[in-house]
Amino acid sequence: MTSDMAAPVVVGVDGSEIALQAVRAAAREAATRRLPLRIVHAFIWPLMRVPLGPAPGAPADGGLRNQAQRYVDEAVAEAGKAAPEVTVDGAVVEGAASGVLLAESRAAALVVLGSRGLGGFAGLLLGSTAVQVSAHADCPVLVVRGEPPANGPVVVGVDGSELSRQAVGFAFEEAARRDTELVAVHAWLYPTPAGPGDILPLVYDLDAFREQEERVLAESVAEWSERHPEVTVRQRLVRGSPGRALVEQSRTAQLVVVGARGRGPLGGLLLGSVSHAVLHHAESPVAIVRKPRTV
Repeated sequence: MTSDMAAPVVVGVDGSEIALQAVRAAAREAATRRLPLRIVHAFIWPLMRVPLGPAPGAPADGGLRNQAQRYVDEAVAEAGKAAPEVTVDGAVVEGAASGVLLAESRAAALVVLGSRGLGGFAGLLLGSTAVQVSAHADCPVLVVRGEPPANGPVVVGVDGSELSRQAVGFAFEEAARRDTELVAVHAWLYPTPAGPGDILPLVYDLDAFREQEERVLAESVAEWSERHPEVTVRQRLVRGSPGRALVEQSRTAQLVVVGARGRGPLGGLLLGSVSHAVLHHAESPVAIVRKPRTV
């Protein structure tokens, strides 16, 4: 690890242009947080028991291990261009990408990934590494897509849960660092049964139900507004699908923040339906905030 005692921003690289976009974003995140940057390439080939060095008669700089080091060196150089003030550490770490990055997340402030790398299929919306790391990491995960608008807002999904509260706090901090406004989105639908045998009223007072959801939204941002009075907040109450509402907001956002799970009936899922939908369909970078684990 870096000699700096502060938890680093960690970014995974694989030699793809998408990974270099993630490196530039990670360098900027490290700069705004005043943290070091750690660039990691997961080197899986030793596990496959294949030759790692140059082939007989090939140039001395050939072979898989040298190629892996070139991926890291290129990424370190790219990070230096994006944020020259950031201390950068690069490493080739043996193991599969998901496992390596999850291990790195235990001591990281943030893990940054491209949406898809060299191992991905062009038809997939999101690479398997990004999904697995977002679902299991011990710190927030930022999945990068392209270059977002610099003047766009930070958008956060709100549902009143404890994990949503943490996502709102993360979003406020990001909006403050980026000197931009925050858009807090709470989407609501009529209640649905959470389990077999649940009895729901046949008729709802729509106005009363809407007022209740307005309170959820207002209370969710009130605490963090007091902590960050410099952040302008817009509250958006939307009747409809939460995932769809956040994807729509992502079109003009520089970042969308969601909790890994909300208060829905499928709480056992590693990634809730909303965070899963946003990860796959958002048009901006997405930050996934997980509840800290207790030992």
